[in-house]
Amino acid sequence: MERSHFDFDVRGIRHLDLADCPLVYRLWQGGSESILSEVRYDHDFNLNEWFIVVSLLVGILAVLWLPRRFDKKTTGLYLICGAFIGFFFDHTLSVLPVSYYVINDSSRFEVMDFFSDVMYAPYSYIFFYLYDFIRIKPRHSLLYILVWAFVSAGIERLSVIVGIFHYRHGYNLYYSFVIYLMVLSLWVTLYHVLKHYGNKRF
Repeated sequence: MERSHFDFDVRGIRHLDLADCPLVYRLWQGGSESILSEVRYDHDFNLNEWFIVVSLLVGILAVLWLPRRFDKKTTGLYLICGAFIGFFFDHTLSVLPVSYYVINDSSRFEVMDFFSDVMYAPYSYIFFYLYDFIRIKPRHSLLYILVWAFVSAGIERLSVIVGIFHYRHGYNLYYSFVIYLMVLSLWVTLYHVLKHYGNKRF
């Protein structure tokens, strides 16, 4: 019986470098549905790229416009917190073999993916800035965290609409909301640690 071009020997795939055969890998792992979703991505500089650029510029301008509140080392650390979280989760949850979501226009890491991660840096700084400026007391920290978690989830929802995130394998915004709660709680803890011990040497 003649074999179709889709009827291939699975054993042979094991000898292939799947990094060089993304189409075969998606066919083997996710079937035609994942392939079709890849085809639907656009590859033009449009709404999702503009959203990243504008958000990054607004965030940078906000950081520069706000009166100085922390020393340079602390400011740098607060900026790094956002960028690190962006890189950590986007390159943990969006990579093979699981790949719960795809960023921007391709499953491959691109320049705009880098900027989409750096985009978190100014907003993490603003999180710490407002927490210090408003002088949030520890007993009110949970409310502050919840407000920011909802704001973050709203921004992510907008990011999904404009095409920055493409959820896969049942991933949804509720999982991200839990992640935001954990990350923001860690940031509040970090703030208090630096507040009490930042200028001391151990």
